[in-house]
Amino acid sequence: MMVTAATPTKRTYDELNRAYAYFNAKLFRNALPGCLITMQRKRSAYGYFAGQRFTTRDGDETTDEIALNPAHFKSRSVEEILSTLAHEMVHLWQFRHGKPSKNGYHNKEWAQRMKSIGLMPTSTGAPGGKVTGSKMTHYIIKDGAFNTCCKELIAQGVTLPYVEVHSEGRLRLKAKKGASKTKYSCPQCGTNAWAKPKTRLICGDCVILLVAETQDEDD
Repeated sequence: MMVTAATPTKRTYDELNRAYAYFNAKLFRNALPGCLITMQRKRSAYGYFAGQRFTTRDGDETTDEIALNPAHFKSRSVEEILSTLAHEMVHLWQFRHGKPSKNGYHNKEWAQRMKSIGLMPTSTGAPGGKVTGSKMTHYIIKDGAFNTCCKELIAQGVTLPYVEVHSEGRLRLKAKKGASKTKYSCPQCGTNAWAKPKTRLICGDCVILLVAETQDEDD
């Protein structure tokens, strides 16, 4: 009998499903339902969560979506990509079991759950940033639960083998566009504005400085 090699699609999604199941068991005590994992290119986001995004044709079942942005797979390590998966799983946990804020705001409950699984929320991508807000990312806590689980998973053979091929011209064009315009957001009310890098903008309603956009885990 001829054995058919696994297709790129199967290899990719089998590993993501394996990681999801492993983190669900180790970090969430299997509290999360099944979830549809997709790959979506979304500007300025490593991934995102959408609750009850899909339903079966007969309407008997709904499922949530976790999307990962493959445009960043090449520039990020397997640990970093999987940390985005875990980050979005915290959003799923809060959607199903907690009290998420409106308009995608990352509240204290979300921040506490992130820290409990070994991911430190930060508005800047580095230590010392705000742990709540509209635009948030995280870093991996060295001695945290996620770091331990992720190392175990990679030791078992999870590699996420496929990365997107970028042309040098495309990368240069993207960098040029990014350097000419920066998005700024009010950390309190979420008002957005666009201006040149290092511009100082103040929200007229909240009377506080707007914060320059960083690469976010979700949007």
